[in-house]
Amino acid sequence: MNTLTGSPSQRRSPLWAALIIAILPVVAASLLGSAATVPQIAGWYAGLAKPPFNPPNWIFAPVWTALYALMGLAAFRILRIPVGTPGRRRALLVYHLQLLINIGWSFAFFGANSPLAGLIVILPLLVLILATIAAFRPLDRLAANLLWPYFAWVGFATLLNASIWWLNR
Repeated sequence: MNTLTGSPSQRRSPLWAALIIAILPVVAASLLGSAATVPQIAGWYAGLAKPPFNPPNWIFAPVWTALYALMGLAAFRILRIPVGTPGRRRALLVYHLQLLINIGWSFAFFGANSPLAGLIVILPLLVLILATIAAFRPLDRLAANLLWPYFAWVGFATLLNASIWWLNR
């Protein structure tokens, strides 16, 4: 059966559409996050007291690039599941919501120069990442597992964010 003309519960998004919908949001998140972050690194961020486990600045770009690639691949796998599959729509909604909160963290922490605002945003982000993993898991176990490194890094970032807030309050 042609997956584009099958019943609504069997119809898949076209490959090109799934690729665009998977890639564009993570690219946008990366660019928007960088726009809020990069101008603050040499000035405001450099002047903050940081804990001894703070990684060097150069590590963040490759880590986030890898994490965004994993997120995009996970979303792509979910997007390729037939459109009417129960849980697919909710999984994609939660995924895109956590991506918006991810962008919000960059604007809260770096854009507003506020570790406290960053902390207030990153805590729900952790919950939403777990919710995304839970929503992806029954649909595609690999897609869910691709998000665990992201959860681990944001968990570390939460500790770092809280430590920076504590040291600079």
